[in-house]
This record gives sequence, structure tokens and C-alpha cells, in this order.
Amino acid sequence: MADPKPPTPVPAPVPTPDPSPLLPLTDTAGGPTPLLRAPLTHLTDTLRRATVTGPRAVSVREIPYAVMLSLRVEPGSAAATRIERHLKARLPARCGETAPVSPAGTLLWLGPDEWLLVTPPGSRPPTAELHQALAGAPGSVVDVSANRTTLELRGPSARPVLEKGCPLDLHPRSFPPGQAHTTQLGPAPLILWHTANTPETPETPNTPEDTWHLLPRASYADYVARWLVDAMTEFAGPEVA
Repeated sequence: MADPKPPTPVPAPVPTPDPSPLLPLTDTAGGPTPLLRAPLTHLTDTLRRATVTGPRAVSVREIPYAVMLSLRVEPGSAAATRIERHLKARLPARCGETAPVSPAGTLLWLGPDEWLLVTPPGSRPPTAELHQALAGAPGSVVDVSANRTTLELRGPSARPVLEKGCPLDLHPRSFPPGQAHTTQLGPAPLILWHTANTPETPETPNTPEDTWHLLPRASYADYVARWLVDAMTEFAGPEVA
């Protein structure tokens, strides 16, 4: 008996084009759609409601979209000198040191050969110029603006709030204004930058102003913000003797 013939293959159906028009992913009829979204946009109202007033005042807010450049270069090298010449500022040489950069930037020391250049939101980062200053020498210039956000904690109780979870000595004699250190708040790593401290005076008694900038990575920002809100709660009531 002869073997049966194999079945005749059936051709696959040819897909019919969808007659409906392709819809745009984003409706831009009303103008450009903003692509930036701050890591703590969803907590704006929560941070505002956490504000404490009075003699134990403390407040926290997000300052998003600061421009940040990571700089890596060998200290004292010709490339470092060219970078300093372009920035018109010396690269900080010691742990905790910062240096102003005209017109409104600051260099933060992160390591023996690593710095973070922070400039205000909307400013133009000098990435290309600093790359050119490296001129092929070992080092890097990387825009890391999307890597972190900034939380500003200010008020007479700002330091006591931070002391609840930061292992560093935050007293002004050890951590004066102008210094910045890589540390932790609770389990979250961040850069802590003491930007200003105005002690009380006879003209302004009981109103010292202390300001700190916390720079957590975006993925830690929600945790750090909620930690601060919780730590600030006790200062809304009277101090317990």
C-alpha cells in the first residue's frame, strides 16, 4: 500500500492593513509636551503641609532640575589645570571642601579625583568645553543632572531633624556652612551640603536660620522626603523639658 501524500501546506493569511489612522503617542496640538518630571512632584503638597512655624520652625521643599556635572581628572595634572582655568576656580582638594564657580555654580569635593559641579536649574552645562579641556587625558565629564534631586531643609530645627538619622557631627564647628559630605540619612546615601547658617542676633532674637541641601539619587528621593516629614513632626509641638 502506497504511503499517503503529505498534506498540502496552507499559506498563512496576509494581514490586512488597519484602515484607521495611526494615533500619535502624544497630543501636541496644544504645544510642546514637557518631558521633565521632578522625582518629588507627587509629594509637593505633603512637603508644604509638613512646614513647622514658630520658634522651632523647619520646612522642606524640593528644588528640582539643578544642573549637575560629574568631573573626574587627576589632581594637579595639566588637564586639571585646564579645567580650573575654564571654570575660573580651583578644584577643592580636601574632603568636605566646596568652591564657588562664577556666575552661580559650586564645585563639591566627592573624592580625591572626583567633583560634582552644581549650577542652577536652566543654566547651560559646560560639558563640551570641559571635555575639550581634558584634551584626551584620563578623566571624564558626565552630565548627571537626572541622577539626583535637591531637597532644601531650613529653619532653626533643621539640624536637630538631620541629627536623628545622620551619623556625622553636624555642629557648625565640625560641619560649617560651605561644606558638603557624602553620608547617609537613615539607610539612604546622599550628599549633605550645609549652604547657610545665620545665628540669632539682638535684632533678630530666636530666629536663627540654618539651611541644608540634601542631594539623594532620584530613586531614594521619595524615601528621604518622607523620612524628613516624619522627623519634623515632633517640632510642631512644645519642647519637652
